[in-house]
Amino acid sequence: MVKRNRLNDGKVVLVAGGAGFVGSHLCSVLVDRGNRVICLDSYLTGSPVNVNALQSNPYFTMVEQDVCDEIQIDGPIDQIYNLACPASPKDYQADPIHTMLTSVTGTGNLLRAAARHGATFLQASTSEIYGDPEEHPQQEDYWGHVNCTGPRACYDEGKRAAEALCFDSLRAGNVDARVARIFNTYGPHMRPNDGRIVSNFVVQALSNEPLTVYGSGEQTRSFCYVTDLVEGLIRLMNCGPNPGGAVNLGNPGEFTVNELAELVLSKIKTASSIVYAPLPQDDPSRRRPDISRAKALLGWEPRVPLTDGLSHTIRWFQAALPQRRPAPRRNRRGQQPQTSVSSQPV
Repeated sequence: MVKRNRLNDGKVVLVAGGAGFVGSHLCSVLVDRGNRVICLDSYLTGSPVNVNALQSNPYFTMVEQDVCDEIQIDGPIDQIYNLACPASPKDYQADPIHTMLTSVTGTGNLLRAAARHGATFLQASTSEIYGDPEEHPQQEDYWGHVNCTGPRACYDEGKRAAEALCFDSLRAGNVDARVARIFNTYGPHMRPNDGRIVSNFVVQALSNEPLTVYGSGEQTRSFCYVTDLVEGLIRLMNCGPNPGGAVNLGNPGEFTVNELAELVLSKIKTASSIVYAPLPQDDPSRRRPDISRAKALLGWEPRVPLTDGLSHTIRWFQAALPQRRPAPRRNRRGQQPQTSVSSQPV
């Protein structure tokens, strides 16, 4: 139970998962824009370090709690963002049952809180609901191609169930619920060991270790810098009227995994080469959002090119990681993986 005073004229915003990678950026922007922010996080994959700069701000309140427990917040809440769920295969497969419950029970708890407070609700869904898509690029009306019993199902199906809860709540007139389908996002505050493709490659290159590519490396991804994504989330939360359906948020620029690896190597002085390992089960072969709806409804599209965003991200990791020895001259490409690391997420 949290008691607080309304300290400004801005909205009171609850951000579940607010100490995570994306959530911490969202909290910072919301506070900067004059909102009173309540950050709720269990620290399962989030970290207090991500919100350290906000802790002394009178417009910011930190609450340590799992969304699977009942949400009780005193006083007004105008908006609720639900970003509370592990987002990389390494993390969500570590405890798949909890991952599923976070999406279903946790989203249900937050929707009930939104109904009690009359708050607008935004669900952070994912491009993973499209699975290994047979439609390319992916539009919001595509129903997806998901293995509902595979090792990734805890996340994919959990997010699909969370979307159903949101739209049922909207149709019932209980909550003004909106759904963002988030595609690959990268930037500062990523965890070095989270297993995501950008952090994997950057940390491996800075450590003079081989860049591990899973499969042929010809599978494609679309990379959105975190500041662009946060702007899209805020616009979706505040647009009117309710869009009535999910909205893709991502960068439509499409790159192969091999292209990303080469770009990282071109930006970091490193001895790293590229090595290959088997592709994880159900890893999607293609991923690119159709963002026509976001452009039309929100006036939104990404502005940060991958080469610029990657430079910002590399500088952040260079400052965050322990100092490494200078790299000798590197080879261009290896043939066999030397070590096995976490599966490469989308």
